[in-house]
Amino acid sequence: MGPINELWEILTLVTVVVLGGLALLVALVRGRGGDSATLPRTGPRPEEDTDVLTEERPEPEVEVEDRGGGVAVEEPEAPTPTLERPDSARGRLQRLRARLARSNNAIGNALLALLSRGGLSEQDWEDVEDTLLASDLGVEATQELVDSLRTQVKVDGTSDAAQVKQWLHDDLLRLVDPTLDRRITASREGEHPAVILVVGVNGTGKTTTVGKLGRVLVAEDKDVLFGAADTFRAAAADQLQTWGERVGVPTVRSHTEGADPASVAYDAVKGGVEAEVDVVLVDTAGRLHTKRGLMDELGKIKRVVEKVAPVGEVLLVLDATTGQNGMRQAEEFAKEVAITGIVLTKMDGTAKGGIVVNVQRKLGVPVKLIGLGEGPDDLAPFDPEAFVSAIVG
Repeated sequence: MGPINELWEILTLVTVVVLGGLALLVALVRGRGGDSATLPRTGPRPEEDTDVLTEERPEPEVEVEDRGGGVAVEEPEAPTPTLERPDSARGRLQRLRARLARSNNAIGNALLALLSRGGLSEQDWEDVEDTLLASDLGVEATQELVDSLRTQVKVDGTSDAAQVKQWLHDDLLRLVDPTLDRRITASREGEHPAVILVVGVNGTGKTTTVGKLGRVLVAEDKDVLFGAADTFRAAAADQLQTWGERVGVPTVRSHTEGADPASVAYDAVKGGVEAEVDVVLVDTAGRLHTKRGLMDELGKIKRVVEKVAPVGEVLLVLDATTGQNGMRQAEEFAKEVAITGIVLTKMDGTAKGGIVVNVQRKLGVPVKLIGLGEGPDDLAPFDPEAFVSAIVG
């Protein structure tokens, strides 16, 4: 072979190597990212690869709307909060009767034990009188009840426990007076909503009572609006708003501590007129009955509100455990505003049942509602028959 032939063979060999390398490079590239070729596997497939399917999760569908200025994404609506459905006011007192009986039945048991002895002496009758006075019945009502019982025992000449119990039941029911109108004014009159002003001293559970009364009215299918006119206690408006949010009742309030409460009350009632609600419940600041300036302000709130709509109810909230002190409070409030009804709270504790008779006699207005516990639906319309039956047993 000559030098030319040797050179040709070398060139041919180089060409084959280069073309082979290029072919291998193309195959590698197409195997990694191409769309039609892969490198073959060598050897058996690993067991964990066998029959494994990965399902692609579809992207969530989003509705779009072309409004002429591009595509607007329709955001999903926020879920509507679930509102509580309060228990109906009807039958609440019956459901809570056992709780009331635990509070007051001791008085009835003591009276029955005394009256059933037979041959009652003057000392026995004094003990009956003392027991009734201890129940906050009041001096006048106590004397009436004792005189009636003495007459019946003397005329009948019996000490039969069942008969004495019936006499005691009937006489107490007469004193509680089932003939009084205990309905809450909670219906629109023409263009005006019913306006309920709630008043009382600090610590009686006034704001809580407003919230619970709102639940009672909602259960009766009333449209209600709260007015948070207690602007001196920062937590009062927040507390009332929370009560409202649970049952769908809006709250008119001021976010400025110490704002004019009459102005807030006015705005609430005006808002109630515009929204055509059935009832506007106005919570006022707790005030000591001995503070003349605060009591005068209460009268101002009522006068300002009545520029928009008449006030149909002024409910005085009393702590039933305060006894005679609660009576003095009630009398002072009645001098400032025309009280139309009483709400007695904490009747499930150490309350003395006789305060119902006493406060009605002093003010000439009925007890309309009683609070029997801490639960949201533990405010009930006052039922004289159920109340007396719980005391006497």
